[in-house]
Amino acid sequence: MIKFVVLNMDASLTWPYRQRDNDYSDGGHNFDTYRYHVPEMATLSIAITTRQRKNLVLKASELTPNIPSRLVIATRESRLAMWQAEHVRARLAALYPQCSVEILGMTTRGDQILDRALSKVGGKGLFVKELEVAMEEGRADLAVHSLKDVPMELPEGYSLAAILEREDPRDAFVSNDYASLAELPHGAVVGTSSLRRQSLIAARYPHLTILPLRGNLDTRLGKLDRGDYAAIILAAAGLKRLGLASRIRAVLAPEDSLPAAGQGAMAIEIRGARPDGADLVRLLAPLNHADTAQAVTAERKVSKIFGGSCQIPLAAFATVEGAQMRLRAMVATPDGARMASADVSGPASAPEQLGEQVAELLRAQDAAGILASCAVTPDNHEGLAPHA
Repeated sequence: MIKFVVLNMDASLTWPYRQRDNDYSDGGHNFDTYRYHVPEMATLSIAITTRQRKNLVLKASELTPNIPSRLVIATRESRLAMWQAEHVRARLAALYPQCSVEILGMTTRGDQILDRALSKVGGKGLFVKELEVAMEEGRADLAVHSLKDVPMELPEGYSLAAILEREDPRDAFVSNDYASLAELPHGAVVGTSSLRRQSLIAARYPHLTILPLRGNLDTRLGKLDRGDYAAIILAAAGLKRLGLASRIRAVLAPEDSLPAAGQGAMAIEIRGARPDGADLVRLLAPLNHADTAQAVTAERKVSKIFGGSCQIPLAAFATVEGAQMRLRAMVATPDGARMASADVSGPASAPEQLGEQVAELLRAQDAAGILASCAVTPDNHEGLAPHA
């Protein structure tokens, strides 16, 4: 079979970048298109065999200096988290075949505490702290996260080295008996782990009963199948990654359920400089997806401005079309009674500035007051700490 490879020069890169773009079929002849960014090479299109392509990947990886002989990926042990880590391991193994890539599965506090809402026991950091400790102690070199689980502020010395291409960022309606939220009868119980989803559902369907839903993906589906809930709302990305798309009865449009900041994206976290001199930022850069990285930067900027965590009913969702970005966001009270929203477009090259513009529009609609009304008081133990 003949393969087509495009070699592109990108002055900002000093390492080989391999990304599969599309599969094409033409009259029964299949073609794979790959893009390589190799420094100091002009754009060149060539046809090569599968064996030659594999050799090119190996030769290209040799251009990256100080490739470690071994890398360890820290991850949670849930089925979805392990899928994500395996995906990253496969990508790295293809890029750097001379490097042994291993996975260290771990159980985090967020996985252990299942009887309380996440917003009441410490928030997103519960899912990443143990993985960061593993990196600090030298047991792991990097950690793979669902980006929406990553706090807006990382500990000193830690950084996100790559954001992988986003899966479907939308929310999914899952039910064994009903086709949509609109079909649910009065008083039907809907399960969700997200205050954002809770507020959006409560605003549109005040006749429904919304109860907390914790646990990994399989646990949540099990609770639905047991009859604890008439329906549950999950991230479409996780279901699709695990081959469970058939469980989705309806995908909720962003206009109806605006996604959380970073939803559907995977992030790779690293810690500081390495004693062996290996540059993990450089090594992981081929996995970074530019459009996704720009979009989630804008989203996380909005969330960061408002102290974003699972303790705030906040949504932020950006899409990139060419050089333009559209960013939508909202904040609300958990009961959906008060809500502020914003929708702004601008250059994709300035995601943080776009995030700041959206935040200003939300402030003008008393976003601070909305969030302050969620504060915990002696008479309101279901409330949230203010982040205005």
